[in-house]
Parts: sequence; C-alpha cells; structure tokens
Amino acid sequence: MIRLFDRRLCVLAIAVAIPALACAGSSPSVAPADQAKPAAAAPAPAQTTPPKDQPVNPDAKALAGFLDRVNEYVTLHQKLEASLPHLPKESTPEQIDKNQRALGQLIQGARRGAHQGDLFTAESQVVIKRLLAKVFGGSDGAALKSSIMDENPGVAKIAVNERYPDAVPLSTIPPQVLQGLPKLPEEMEFRFVGNTLVLMDVHAHIIADFISDAFPHKP
Repeated sequence: MIRLFDRRLCVLAIAVAIPALACAGSSPSVAPADQAKPAAAAPAPAQTTPPKDQPVNPDAKALAGFLDRVNEYVTLHQKLEASLPHLPKESTPEQIDKNQRALGQLIQGARRGAHQGDLFTAESQVVIKRLLAKVFGGSDGAALKSSIMDENPGVAKIAVNERYPDAVPLSTIPPQVLQGLPKLPEEMEFRFVGNTLVLMDVHAHIIADFISDAFPHKP
C-alpha cells in the first residue's frame, strides 16, 4: 500500500511540473516600448542617363589622321629598307649615299601614283598652318622666321615622291617650331624649303609630301 501511494505521488508531481515548465519556456520576451526601431534602408541612388559621347575635336581628329597616314608610309619604308643589304657599322659616305638612293628608288616605285595632299590632307594642312601661325605669332615669331629663312634659299619647284634637291641645304628648324608640330617617327622630318613645309623621308632623302605657303614671309 505504501509503495502504491508513493508511486501515485510521483506521477502527480510530474504531471504538475510539466505544464509549469511549458509555460515558462513559451513566454515571449517583450521589447521595451522605447526601443529604437531599425533604421530604414537608404534609398537606392537614382539612375542617371549615361553622358553622351563628347564631340571629337576636329583639329585633334585631323592631326590623328595625318599621323596614321605617316605611320602607314613608315611601315612601307621599313619593309622596303629591310629588303636592302645592311650597311656595315663603319660605312663610308659612298656606301651610305648608295643605300639612300637605292631606298629612294624603291619608295618611288612603290608610291608611283603619289601626289601632294596624300599625307597632308586639306584638313590637316589647315590645322598645321594654324599651329605654325600660333608659333610665329608670338613675341619671338619674327626671330624664328629669320633663323629659318636665313639659311633657306628655297627652290623654284619641289615635287612629291622626288628626291630632296641635293643642292639645297637642309635648313634647321628651331625647337620652338618643332614643339608646335606633330611628333614624327624617326624616319621622317619636317623641313622648310622657302615658304614650303616639307615632310621628308630622312633615310631615303625623298619628299613624302609638302604644304605650300606654310607661313607668311613677313611677320
């Protein structure tokens, strides 16, 4: 009897404890009334229309086209020059002149139909004349022109794809003038013959193109 009574008491105690535990575990935690609410997400930035392409500077475009044509010429020059026998390190003036003339003949043959304006197009001529006008229009413009023209006798006529006249000395172009002109590959140089700006192939001594009346004779 005593054991049966004890067992009933144990069952009754367990039955009372289970609901109490369940109530204690299921009580939700209540946030304080003054607890800060989560910050609202920042609004996504408004999408803007991509800026339209900036207009191309026509002067820059003209000069870029000029340099593209010069580089095409230089590619031809290098191909033809590579077909010639290499000059020895200690070349004589006669050997250099012979190689120069041979290269000139190859270029003349490859550019048989060349004419003025192939490299200096009308657009690039306008821009280059404007660059020269800016240089010669400065305070030392008159001195720059004099330094060019003093050693520049000029010739009656020059032609594209012809050899630069042997009797005409190569006039020196002041650094200030060169800085105002497009930078050329090492195979090419600017020279003045009279009032004409010549684009000369240095290795072949050939006139690749030219601009007449590049600047006025008088400041």
